[in-house]
Amino acid sequence: FSDFCFSSVTIPKLLQNMQSQVPSIPYAGCLAQMYFFLLFADLESFLLVAMAYDRYVAICFPLHYTSIMSPKLCLCLVALSWLLTTVISLSHTLLMARLSFCANNVIPHFFCDMSALLKLACSDIQINKLMIFILGGLVIIVPFLLIFSSYARIVSSILKVPSSRSIRKAFSTCGSHLSVVSLFYGTIIGLYLCPSANNSTIKETVMAVMYTVVTP
Repeated sequence: FSDFCFSSVTIPKLLQNMQSQVPSIPYAGCLAQMYFFLLFADLESFLLVAMAYDRYVAICFPLHYTSIMSPKLCLCLVALSWLLTTVISLSHTLLMARLSFCANNVIPHFFCDMSALLKLACSDIQINKLMIFILGGLVIIVPFLLIFSSYARIVSSILKVPSSRSIRKAFSTCGSHLSVVSLFYGTIIGLYLCPSANNSTIKETVMAVMYTVVTP
């Protein structure tokens, strides 16, 4: 559901613009798109952490899996993810809504991305940048470190009793998740937390497609 909504926030509008050859979006629609984009992107990040923990328990504590990963815990993890993402995306959207924009409102992107919108703002964007840095750490860096920690323990557990069967089983359990984590966090960290002055608009767009379309 999260992946479906994540792609649906941007791709239908992109296809409409390509078909109509009139790439426009109203201001309210742009803010709404940004809100839902952040909501489902952040939700993806938190759910990837929950999935990493699920795999850690499945491999390291297989006999206790059903008792640890109870329906109550799963529900709490999902509810906490929704709560955090709603607050974070709403904070960014309200901060963006207070800005004024210049006359040339041509967004150099295929959707209303925060970084693209900030480039068009005429008012002070320091608070926005600060919140991106702080909340970006909460949404990207902390989940990435938690996932890394889970996989470090999984690898440690496998190496204690190394066998081709245990390695194949671990890879079949974690392979798809690892692929998504690599694509999702790799492109987002490169695009938002480690921005480069040499990044062209085309390069940024391609990186955005990787985590908005390819990853889901």
